[in-house]
Amino acid sequence: MTTSTVTPPAAGTRQGATHHRGSRIEHNRQRWGWFFLTPFAVIFLVFLVAPLGYAFWMSLHTKTLAAGESFTGIANYQRAFSDPLFLEGLLRVGKFVAVMVPIQIGVALAAALVLDTLATRLSKFSRLMIFAPYAIPGMIGALMWGFLYSPRFGPASDLFELVGATAPNFLGTGTVFGSLVNIVTWQWSGYYMIIIFAALRGIDPAIYEAARIDGATGWQTAVRIKVPMIASALVMVVIFSLIGTLQFFTEPAVLRTVAPGAIPADYTPNMYAFSLAFAYSQFNYASTIAFALGIVVFVFSYVFLYLTRKKSGLK
Repeated sequence: MTTSTVTPPAAGTRQGATHHRGSRIEHNRQRWGWFFLTPFAVIFLVFLVAPLGYAFWMSLHTKTLAAGESFTGIANYQRAFSDPLFLEGLLRVGKFVAVMVPIQIGVALAAALVLDTLATRLSKFSRLMIFAPYAIPGMIGALMWGFLYSPRFGPASDLFELVGATAPNFLGTGTVFGSLVNIVTWQWSGYYMIIIFAALRGIDPAIYEAARIDGATGWQTAVRIKVPMIASALVMVVIFSLIGTLQFFTEPAVLRTVAPGAIPADYTPNMYAFSLAFAYSQFNYASTIAFALGIVVFVFSYVFLYLTRKKSGLK
């Protein structure tokens, strides 16, 4: 009787086969990952990177009727940062930043803290109602508020007449600033509230129980526990608000049709660039204004992040 002996494969062979199979699976994953990423990458390059590159190239050139288009380097940027219209627009949006950002964040934080303490159906409904203005397109919201502000068609005159008073001109030179602050605060506070509320819900409830045991009041819990623990979320929403305010365009551009004397074409840097490009066909200088504003936004954002790096957890 013959006995055959089967020799098991060496351990190194099994490990080698397993490693080869694992490498092949990982290679297939990477290949399919790139396959699904390619459509987005193509759209990103074609519709964002390429236009930005072309706009930057235009900003380095100057086109005149006599000499045509010529390369002028940073001359357009030197002109932009000495242009009184551009500087006035920057100063104006700087005022909006000083007023609008604290109001927006304050309203959003207060709403989030109140809703975080509620555990009823009213809380869900309130979150939806506060967030709802963000779902309205900015242009539609500006048109709606333009109607409400209108001294001829809006309801303000009728409401003030009920108490024997005269309605102020919300679209006047001295009041349009506050009117724009109201529109943007109404539209964006709900979005910031959702971000802050999500950060609050991520805090361990055991911390609140420990605070109550130690005798902390609701106000102390909110100010000394909740707010410091969501500092990173607050920094993020401030950055969002800062960038959005410096790029202010939609609301004043829409209201300009009903308040032409109060909102000039160069009211904000973005409006100034739009007017240069599509009203005066100065596309090269308009590109320069746009990139100059981008530089200002980057500097402001970087400085703010640097000053708040400890609170936001950044190094």
